Amino acid sequence: MTAPLTPGLYVVATPIGNLGDISARAADTLRNADRILAEDTRVTGKLLAHIGAKAPMSRYDDHSDEAARKAIVARLTNEAIALVSDAGTPLISDPGYKLVRDARAAGHQVYTLPGPCAAIAALSLAGLPTDRFLFAGFLPAKAKARSDAIAEIAAVRSTLVFYESGPRLGETLAALASQLGKRDAAVARELTKLHEECVSGSLDELSEKYAGIAPKGEIVIVVGPPAARAETSDAELDGALDEALKRLSPSRAASEVAERLGMPRKRAYARALELSR
Repeated sequence: MTAPLTPGLYVVATPIGNLGDISARAADTLRNADRILAEDTRVTGKLLAHIGAKAPMSRYDDHSDEAARKAIVARLTNEAIALVSDAGTPLISDPGYKLVRDARAAGHQVYTLPGPCAAIAALSLAGLPTDRFLFAGFLPAKAKARSDAIAEIAAVRSTLVFYESGPRLGETLAALASQLGKRDAAVARELTKLHEECVSGSLDELSEKYAGIAPKGEIVIVVGPPAARAETSDAELDGALDEALKRLSPSRAASEVAERLGMPRKRAYARALELSR
């Protein structure tokens, strides 16, 4: 007979598709928890039926308020409560960080049961550099906000990982291609399921492939890092700064030029001060 769980909050990763991917420890925890917090109890109910768990469930999602969190935290003194998302690892583009924060602040134990994560699964399939990557979650739906978000991370020298839905995939790929150029990329879909696929190509190729198409399933877009840029020459820097200084202060001109040329702002600012004298 399994020993009772120690009271506390258990952050439990669940399968992203194939129910066989749940770990033995995660299944045992869900079977023995006093209560399970789920985004959608209908979705989690299918998993619980698969593993033979009968713990009572409560809904916990992005709309859960502070009063709900306080009530949950109060129960952690005597109860083992498991937190799950609809699929994958809780807190990764899913609700939960406020609950974890409050539980820790109240002195309760928080345990992590690692497992499936769509972002990591997609990285393992994409064939792109994984030594450094930036998880950017879902891009904004509105064009201006999405463009600003892409611009903010365009110069990051890491592989970029995004989540996306089928209806928005073509539009998002077009925006990425427009702002990031012909970077290598991959679109991973239906991960761990029967129709799993990972399609590779440049961003413009993938944008063309998925234009006007709304594939089913949850989607991960993986974009390779920008190509290494040759060090900026003094002449190139001066030319860019001369133009920028006609419009901007030395500080703002240095920031703009440094971002555009992919160089340290410190060097650009020092030279901008010299030129402005």
